[in-house]
Amino acid sequence: MVLVEVYTLGDSAGAGNSFAEPKTFKQAMKIPNWVASMKEEHQALKDAYTNDLLKPDGTIERCKSRLVAKGYDQLDGVDYTDTFSPVVNAPTIRTVLTIAASKGWQIQQLDVSNAFLHGQLNECVFMEQPSGFVVEGKEDYVCHLKKSLYGLKQAPRAWFQGFSGFLLQYGFQQSKCDHSLFIYNSPKGVMYLLLYVDDIILTGSLGTLLNSLISALSIEFKMKDLGSLYYFLGIEVTRNCHTNSLLLTQNKYCLELLVKDDMVDCKPCSTPVAKGTRCSLYDGDPLQDPLHYRSLVGGLQYLTMTRPDIDFVVSYVSQFMHKPTTAHLQLVKRILQYLKGSLGSGIVLGSSDISTVTAYSDSDWAGCPDSRRSTSGYAVFLGCSFISWTSKKQPTVSRSSAEAEYKSLANTSSEMLYAYTQTPLSWVSWSSS
Repeated sequence: MVLVEVYTLGDSAGAGNSFAEPKTFKQAMKIPNWVASMKEEHQALKDAYTNDLLKPDGTIERCKSRLVAKGYDQLDGVDYTDTFSPVVNAPTIRTVLTIAASKGWQIQQLDVSNAFLHGQLNECVFMEQPSGFVVEGKEDYVCHLKKSLYGLKQAPRAWFQGFSGFLLQYGFQQSKCDHSLFIYNSPKGVMYLLLYVDDIILTGSLGTLLNSLISALSIEFKMKDLGSLYYFLGIEVTRNCHTNSLLLTQNKYCLELLVKDDMVDCKPCSTPVAKGTRCSLYDGDPLQDPLHYRSLVGGLQYLTMTRPDIDFVVSYVSQFMHKPTTAHLQLVKRILQYLKGSLGSGIVLGSSDISTVTAYSDSDWAGCPDSRRSTSGYAVFLGCSFISWTSKKQPTVSRSSAEAEYKSLANTSSEMLYAYTQTPLSWVSWSSS
């Protein structure tokens, strides 16, 4: 049995300034939009029969036969901090969108309301009644959870097991390379479903197949059909009806990063890093606030979802996260200046034939001045669509430039096979350079 405390949280969308979210329950109770949001969330818990109220001794009022013993299945330092979050990989998203766009398929976006409430708990879990929603006359009662709840370590796992189990029964197969990708292949047609926690992208070769699945999902889960894909995980999706291609950008997210560091009015740069830049761990003076540096770099890492042009330098500045200095911060500022001058940039998917997978790889040799390790990178294309890229320091020291190149080539080959397995095999041949 697990005793947990409930915190009332909400989504910042539509609640005014997203940078001024309340930090405490008392602050939230003074804002009408947040009060309405909490009431809606609490009603959803009641509608889903998420918990029962128990007496202080653990018995149910009507039966008086359950005794609650205090104990913990999750132990701090053992498995209490372990979490399971079902998220689809970025290359998988780009691969499926490339296939859909090149074939002219319909792309639907779905959202599951209160997704974690659909998971069935296998453990016995008790919690205190949420602040502000204590049942009058039963203030000393506790809640016995029957279904998962946001904040529980078990919740993401329970939700994913329930949702994936439904899809498998429907006839989908789970991808072996990415467990959040589900593929339906029948004589009637093909469907791809991408799951990122409770956000869903659905595409397929036949509209009637998609509609049938959406209807079935709506019966089993509380589902919202958001229509054609236009905004997903902070990524803006624009479809060109003439070329049947998709433009993926993160313009809004990029602007938020500039605002966060007060760089909206900065002077733009034409490149994200100066030519020949090589920085050591010991260059510059230690920062007084390293958390600010880590926050900026973490934000830039997510921006590489649609900006391969900054992937190398973001990977480079990420190497100094544990002990950043003023010299490292200047590199980050340079990236932000480059972003200011390239707002609206992104990648285009699905504007050409996708019958080939092509990859390019490269590596320097002993480029790191501190560890003498090499940096390798690759770029993978499905047709002419850029679907996967990376720039990463190699885990071991290479004794020659040839060894560094072969390490890079091995990683590239693995990524090509990954892209190859996400597509129907009859469509694709592959080559490397």
